[in-house]
Amino acid sequence: MATATMRSLAATALLFATILFIELFGIPGTDLTHAQEITAAILIVAAILWVSEWVSLFIVSFLILALEIVWLLPAINDGGASALKTEVFFSPFFSNIILLFLGGFVLSSLMQKYGLDIRFAQAILRKTKGLPSLTLLGIILACSFLSMWISNTATTAMMLTMVFPLIKRIPDGHPFRKALVLCIPFACNLGGIGTPIGTPPNAIALTYLTEAGYTVTFAKWMMLTLPFLVVFLLLLWQLLLRIFPAGDLRLEVPERHTGDFGLKHWAALSVFAITALGWFFASSLGLATGTVGLFPVIVCFWFGLLSTKDFRDLPWDVLYMVSGGLALGVALNITGLGEVLIQALPLNGSPVVLLMITAAVAGLMSTVMSNTATAGLVIPLVMNLPFENEFILALVVALALMCSMAMALPVSTPPNAIAFSSRAINSRDMILTGGLITLIGYACIALLGPIYWRFVLSIISV
Repeated sequence: MATATMRSLAATALLFATILFIELFGIPGTDLTHAQEITAAILIVAAILWVSEWVSLFIVSFLILALEIVWLLPAINDGGASALKTEVFFSPFFSNIILLFLGGFVLSSLMQKYGLDIRFAQAILRKTKGLPSLTLLGIILACSFLSMWISNTATTAMMLTMVFPLIKRIPDGHPFRKALVLCIPFACNLGGIGTPIGTPPNAIALTYLTEAGYTVTFAKWMMLTLPFLVVFLLLLWQLLLRIFPAGDLRLEVPERHTGDFGLKHWAALSVFAITALGWFFASSLGLATGTVGLFPVIVCFWFGLLSTKDFRDLPWDVLYMVSGGLALGVALNITGLGEVLIQALPLNGSPVVLLMITAAVAGLMSTVMSNTATAGLVIPLVMNLPFENEFILALVVALALMCSMAMALPVSTPPNAIAFSSRAINSRDMILTGGLITLIGYACIALLGPIYWRFVLSIISV
């Protein structure tokens, strides 16, 4: 309790000290307008609070909104520009992207309530017939597929619960125990890159691309990312087998009773399939992905597949965390601070070098802080770079992927934290394997990404 209080007091002191300093001195040595100085202050405070986690991340989003309305908006309107209304900062909190995520969270709740996720995972495990390498691959595939559609945090918790009976049947001290634990959070982290709803950085990237006039449908996003997902999953599989070898171990696959498959199970499966198809073909249907996301929300609660309690139990904090990053991006665009910061980047160099630098920055930041927060900070800064559209799209996709690739520390992602809390692994195990995946993933994204994305973009329109 005392520690939490001290963190809250530190966050409060940081906030008021920053406001006082900006109002009295501005930012010395710069030519920023007062509105840009305020935006920079909000950005710095948000970044520090996101990294330090002195307060909950969703509270930082509400702080961003409050500061934008109470402090930034009057400065913008006093600067002689056309008067802006508060709606410009409120809108990210119930935007198309938030509806998209809300639909994804409802699907996650639906699959867990009716055991569809467990049935899918069991089907994969039964196919492996106790062979360690195939069982490891089966768990990786199950985790990655589920994380493409539902919360990777929920998938990690569910899969760890399923796999622990299997782990307990492996002799103490056997290295393959660690492989089975580590594969779950890492596969869940990687699986999120496959779809726009798989992880918040994807959604943030898609939002800014759409607002800038790029047409990136559900299907096009998957075309841009799935080959990398396949490569990364195979890399993870082989890396774990070599670092934590199974030897002549033979596994027994545990069964878990999930009950009969009744009418409501078929209804839940139908909702999932229709929603997934709707997201895939949203552009052809003339619908926004957020509009499609309303379908599972309405149907599940209208027909009683989910209850009011299920609605209350949705991860609303994640929605607001994403919204805060989007609202911060709005401030960067409106005040022009984003363009000022972009001028500090090596714009005169090779675009590929710029991609390598920004991807490395995104990877480093995501290792020690929320990947959602990192995407919310970095992606808006590169949207107005003076490069051709194809390169901007490739750059944004690369940044989104790097935000999900950073997984070297227990604090890097929620799935990492869940796996670490199991006490079946230590931080050194995670740093070794996660660090290697991050470095190799960075090399693939920085070196092969631009080549592949240019090829794809040459045959599809954006």
